[in-house]
Amino acid sequence: MSEYEGHGHSNHSGHSSAQPGGLSVAQDGYAVELDATVLGAGRQTVSFRVNGPDGRPVTEFEAEHDKELHFIAVRRDTAGFQHVHPVRDEKGTWSVEVDLTPGDWRFFTDVHPAGHDGTLTLGIDAAVAGSYEPQPLPEVTGSARSGEYTVTLDGELRPAEASELTLTVHRNGRPVTDLQPYLSAYGHLVALRVGDLGYLHVHPEGEPGDGVTPAGPEISFMAVAPTAGTYRLFLDFQHEGVVRTAEFTVRTAEATAPGHGSEHGHGHGGHAGHHGHAQHAHH
Repeated sequence: MSEYEGHGHSNHSGHSSAQPGGLSVAQDGYAVELDATVLGAGRQTVSFRVNGPDGRPVTEFEAEHDKELHFIAVRRDTAGFQHVHPVRDEKGTWSVEVDLTPGDWRFFTDVHPAGHDGTLTLGIDAAVAGSYEPQPLPEVTGSARSGEYTVTLDGELRPAEASELTLTVHRNGRPVTDLQPYLSAYGHLVALRVGDLGYLHVHPEGEPGDGVTPAGPEISFMAVAPTAGTYRLFLDFQHEGVVRTAEFTVRTAEATAPGHGSEHGHGHGGHAGHHGHAQHAHH
């Protein structure tokens, strides 16, 4: 069964009380600390530590999805999404290069400290100097573009209920059937709740090489929205040695439980924003 990561640990996708991660800079005695919370625009090196309950930088982590730490950078208006993998020195300081534009940014560290029961997603804000031009939320549509690739999204995201989302990858109109494994999967999906950037880390069903899961064009995920509302979905997938990102805007569908319908649910959960963003080389 696929899993998603919510309030500091992995949960099975059928769990009805999913809470997004990343809303706090500290949890369970662990905290993320940036070397600088004011940064310049452009290609910048971000340095940080994950401090443990003893106040010292953590230097031992359990790998999750091939990496000790997943670092997500996104501007508060949901522009500029980047999923990168920092390097750590022996003293516990991580560093990574990201592309920053002026505005308020949110950084997420997705880690599993050794000895801790499960994964933690910690979030911290940083400000990037310069003239800020916030972008409106991309509209809800059914597909996203990333260069020559088109990704379509089917399925509905439901509050407090597991549902299947299927993303289908085409290149120049032809289905892609030779996706490459990326972080032990054919796709990596991050969902952020619009309004507070609550972080929901969703994983696909099946694994590469299990004899059952195809290498495209479809990638299926089980997901649970913690609440009704609007979410931004960011799909990373790898083809021909390059990791590409397609992004979507999704509104949750009506909850099916009696008395739990939401006036925000318009049944558009399977539709996506039209801005599929750019590719970046796999590091």
